[in-house]
Parts: sequence; C-alpha cells; structure tokens
Amino acid sequence: MQEAILRLGIVLLVGVAAWLLVQAGKSFVERQRQRALVAAPLATQATSNDQSLEHMGSPVRILAFSSEDCRQCHQLQTPALQRVLAARGDMVDVVEVDATTETALVQTYHVLTVPSTVILDAVGQAHAVNYGFANTQRLLQQIDEVLAKTATRLSA
Repeated sequence: MQEAILRLGIVLLVGVAAWLLVQAGKSFVERQRQRALVAAPLATQATSNDQSLEHMGSPVRILAFSSEDCRQCHQLQTPALQRVLAARGDMVDVVEVDATTETALVQTYHVLTVPSTVILDAVGQAHAVNYGFANTQRLLQQIDEVLAKTATRLSA
C-alpha cells in the first residue's frame, strides 16, 4: 500500500513539475512577444535581399522569418502567406527574412523559432507577432485589425 502511495506521489510531483515548466515556457514566450510589440517602429532598415521596408506602399507588411532548411516555412507558412496575398492583394506586402542572416531583425522582434511572422502597419509599428506557424485565418484576422485601426486613425 505504501508503495502505491509513493508511486502516486511521484507521479503527482512529476505532473506538477511538468505543469510548472509549461507555464514558465508560456510566460517566457509572452514576455518576448510583448518586447517585440513595443519595439521602435521599423522604418529605415532593409533586408539583405534589397527589399526596403521603408518604401513599400501597402498599409500592412508581414515580415516572414524563415531559414533555408525550415520545412514548416516552405511547406506550410509560404502557402499561407500566398493565400493572404491572394485575399488582400495590394493591402499587404510580404517581406521574406532569412533568420540566419538578418540578426538585427531577429533581435528586434525576439524571434524564437522559424517560421515566425510579424505584422507591421505602414509606419513600421508591430501589431502582432506569431512564433511558429500562423495559419491563413489568423494572419487575415491580424491584418484586418491593423487595417481597421488605420481606417479609424484616418477618419479621426
């Protein structure tokens, strides 16, 4: 009987430790996201592939962080971004960012993993940060929120 209680106690202790570890991880990711969202507006930087972030005409820009060897980036995130472009057309620009070479952008937005996407408004202020794959619906919702805020500012 004591052995069963001991085993139950160990299982309970391991479960609590795992829960605490998960909570700590979630908290860390949320702190990184908040730091990215309060970063100074990105207006003058350019990526190494000569995509100027300052002179894009769309009201919403998506920084799509990836790497050459990232399967999720190429098999999931890229098609989702293509669907976003098809749905919102001229309202959105997508800037491909190689996370292995663009260290300044990676540090600015506290990129933890690839794929990651950052939704920027026309002045370069971050409105949403997605660590990991972000599906088309989520990206469209985030874009629509930025567009709504832009429309509200313009009408005020």
